Amino acid sequence: MEKLMGVIHLDSEQNLLKELTYFRCGAAVPYGSRYRLIDFVLSNMVNSQIQDIAVFTRRKYRSLMDHLGNGKPWDLDRKRGGLFILPPDWNDPTDLSKGDLQHFHNNRDFFDRGLAEYVLITGTHHICNINYEKVFQEHLKSGADVTAIYQPIQILDYEHALEKKLEINEKGEVTNITTDTSNQNLFMDMFIIKKSLLLELVDYCIARKKENLLLDGIIENLNSLTVHSYEYRGYLAVINSIESYYKHSMSLLDIDVYTQLFLNRKPIYTKPKDEPPTKYTKSARTSNSLLANGCVIDGTVENSILFRGVHVHKDAIVRNSIIMQRCEIQEGTLLENVILDKDIVISPRRTFIGAPENPYVFAKRKVM
Repeated sequence: MEKLMGVIHLDSEQNLLKELTYFRCGAAVPYGSRYRLIDFVLSNMVNSQIQDIAVFTRRKYRSLMDHLGNGKPWDLDRKRGGLFILPPDWNDPTDLSKGDLQHFHNNRDFFDRGLAEYVLITGTHHICNINYEKVFQEHLKSGADVTAIYQPIQILDYEHALEKKLEINEKGEVTNITTDTSNQNLFMDMFIIKKSLLLELVDYCIARKKENLLLDGIIENLNSLTVHSYEYRGYLAVINSIESYYKHSMSLLDIDVYTQLFLNRKPIYTKPKDEPPTKYTKSARTSNSLLANGCVIDGTVENSILFRGVHVHKDAIVRNSIIMQRCEIQEGTLLENVILDKDIVISPRRTFIGAPENPYVFAKRKVM
């Protein structure tokens, strides 16, 4: 869509996942045996024909930059437009901007040089497979200043408690955005706004020493802005804690859930790895698990998610666990309700058992 450009804004998502974000930003956290959290929103944008996409990140972005590269896996390695990774570069001595407004102010060239008239702004911790083309057409049809995407949640869970909610009138217009724990209209941190209005609101907020575009630019001006709501009813996982990460990751072992996210619409793209298929030896036992390529399985894997290059040795048992890239589980070890980050070695005959509501988590590059 030539009229719509994308911004993936990571300022509020840096350390939601504790040990998993010690060395990376939340958008770079691995998910679903081969993906990163950012892959979902980035693929949704690409599948919706958005050709100019900026990623605003502030800290711990080395892993993210390594994963995204020049954007080729998403067909964003272009001579004009494509993917722009925009880490902080605050060198203007006259700059008065603060908070997330710094990204919009200091990267104004991205907006000025882009040909699109409208901007889609999103985060990455709402995992879904959404068609932004439909949202954009609804935005144009409504004539609203802003269109906010939400999902009505039938049963509110712990991951929804602190998320923003929309108060909507009978016309479908947003009258307030709050954190009311009883409100079921979950705001997905995704909205479309006209580029000229966006830059006007940024200048308005900076002139008044404000810091947050959504809070100070949109919510505080709901009386003068027309904010339309768009209801999304597809698959949605909110990843804002270790507990929600574990719960929604393990739910992918349900074929119906996996189908909703990966097979129901257009594909989710990620950085490819040239590795052989997973090898299962005669002593291997696996059931109801999701395994990426490059693994070697000599032991038992049950109800678990294994990323690329994991080695489970003979007589080792991995149960109800998430094991990330290149981990080694040596002989006689038992892991249950555990999350291992990348490059961890578990010594022979060790036992680590967590609880489903509180999994045992290891930060990467450890020998236990």
